[in-house]
Amino acid sequence: MGARAAGRLWWGTVSCTLFLAVNCLYSASDDVIELTPTNFNKEVIQSESLWLVEFYAPWCGHCQRLTPEWKKAATALKGVVKVGAVDADKHQSLGGQYGVRGFPTIKIFGANKNKAEDYQGGRTSDAIVDAALSALRSLVKDRLSGRSGGYSSGKQSRESGGGDKKDVIELTDDSFDKNVINSDDVWMVEFYAPWCGHCKNLEPEWAAAATEVKEQTKGKVKLAAVDATVNQMLAGRYGIRGFPTIKIFQKGEDPVDYDGGRTRSDIIARALDLFSDNAPPPELLEIINEDVLKSTCDAHQLCIVSVLPHILDTGASGRNSYLDVMLKMAEKYKKKMWGWLWTEAGAQSDLESSLGIGGFGYPAMAAVNARKMKFALLKGSFSEQGINEFLRELSVGRGSTAPVGGGAFPKIHSVEPWDGKDGELPVEDDIDLSDVDLDDWDKDEL
Repeated sequence: MGARAAGRLWWGTVSCTLFLAVNCLYSASDDVIELTPTNFNKEVIQSESLWLVEFYAPWCGHCQRLTPEWKKAATALKGVVKVGAVDADKHQSLGGQYGVRGFPTIKIFGANKNKAEDYQGGRTSDAIVDAALSALRSLVKDRLSGRSGGYSSGKQSRESGGGDKKDVIELTDDSFDKNVINSDDVWMVEFYAPWCGHCKNLEPEWAAAATEVKEQTKGKVKLAAVDATVNQMLAGRYGIRGFPTIKIFQKGEDPVDYDGGRTRSDIIARALDLFSDNAPPPELLEIINEDVLKSTCDAHQLCIVSVLPHILDTGASGRNSYLDVMLKMAEKYKKKMWGWLWTEAGAQSDLESSLGIGGFGYPAMAAVNARKMKFALLKGSFSEQGINEFLRELSVGRGSTAPVGGGAFPKIHSVEPWDGKDGELPVEDDIDLSDVDLDDWDKDEL
């Protein structure tokens, strides 16, 4: 071999060695587990094990000097404590999520994987092992005393972090299509990463909104969550590039991004808009028995009760005109999920009295809160404009209220439902006066 060729071989060997030294601090043969954004959640966050994780940069001199000590510690702790490493120069987003500003940074992931602790000890294998065993001892004592120290995994925090998260539906690659794509309901789906700070901030708002939306829409709008770091097929299908990403799914339509606010009230408002866009108008029910009144008013925040004039006073056309006004208002305010009822004047006189209507001024309207047993009366005209002003004031918490008379609904009489026809006067028996001799009457009594 010539000198030039030997020189090239020597330089190539040195170059490769230098390249490996700078870029390959750890290999598959080491007991140090190489971590990336792809496997970090599954390996660390969803693990029950204690983890020591080094965030390093291959070009960092301190990281290179730590490498043999980190490997020795990993071998000594094998089967006891997991030891990993993240190339934070290559995976800057992962380092950024844990506030890595310098290299090497070592963090301890204990019982609460969402609150990693900084390791501040020495950089020798002995010091690292001692710190790991100390953290392990604390973890075991916490478990022994019944303290979990927080959520042990991102998945668990979503599924069993308490009753406030019970209404957020956790979706996976396997369950998504069955639950969402084939559903007639509206779905708002959050794609999250357990290590994402913005996702953690959103989580309590999302959970609180889920419970409220479920109640107000009777389950017709659902809030769900997908761990996009685990369910990567879904994340890829819907082009998820950042966290959290929220998408809205409606049957027969392409999903759209939710770009509203991230507070509970913002999310609820958008969900109710979606519900009202897809929901049929509320039913307008006649109060024909006690069950109709109680079931309607108990199931809604407010029930709007109208007392219409007697059918003999208006006829069918007049009554239908009043019912049409109520139906238009029910459609206009359907996102409020109020109940809508009506009765004929005199049919439920006890109810009229308890609502301060009582025998005159028909048609009349009262908005009743059955939980508080309070009501507000329509003071304006029974027209679209008058009722709209009345309900708009109620919507913003204005208007005077009074307690329902007696503190509870009175007895409701069972009556026949209106047949949709004009009323008829009762038929009176004909009186035959042919046999009466008026001349025999005492004229003083006339």
